[in-house]
Amino acid sequence: MMRPTFAAACVAIFLLAACGSSPKERYYTLSAPESPPARAGAAAFASSIAVGPVSVPAMIDQPQIVARIDANQVAMHEYHRWASPLKDEIARVIAANLGEELGTARVWSYAQATLPKPDYQVLVDVQRFDATLGDSVAVDALWTIRPADGAESKTGRSSVREPASGAGFDALAAAQSRALARVSQDIAAAIRVR
Repeated sequence: MMRPTFAAACVAIFLLAACGSSPKERYYTLSAPESPPARAGAAAFASSIAVGPVSVPAMIDQPQIVARIDANQVAMHEYHRWASPLKDEIARVIAANLGEELGTARVWSYAQATLPKPDYQVLVDVQRFDATLGDSVAVDALWTIRPADGAESKTGRSSVREPASGAGFDALAAAQSRALARVSQDIAAAIRVR
């Protein structure tokens, strides 16, 4: 027969072992929309474009996904993380979106630039990148298109609200990606009129 203290110790060890496993971390990326079929007769944009640097508020410049709880409270979700720094994700997605919008492969993220000086540099200052689980995201970005030829820079602001199509973090990242696609459309329109 087991002694009560030994049995209690075994139960305690079992419970501690069961509690010791932490939830598995999940990693997320932003994505560019699927490439639409090429438009017949559409001329490709001949200039090269570098996107970045991108700046984001310190509050969201975290590996964890930050979601708003209410007007004055946010939560950092420890087990839901960005696969790479958010600034890099935003630059990569805007570059991919601009490539699609302008019909060119000569668009890259400034941080990954291995090509000579681009014809245009797009600087992006994200003022707001709010996300509310199961609801929506809001992106407010100031952007500057700086031509290499010394012509005057063009600045603009894009403010976008995009509904989330579900309650989870996948839906949140998808809504943020769609919001960045709309910001990219504004930037592409300004580049086309230069």
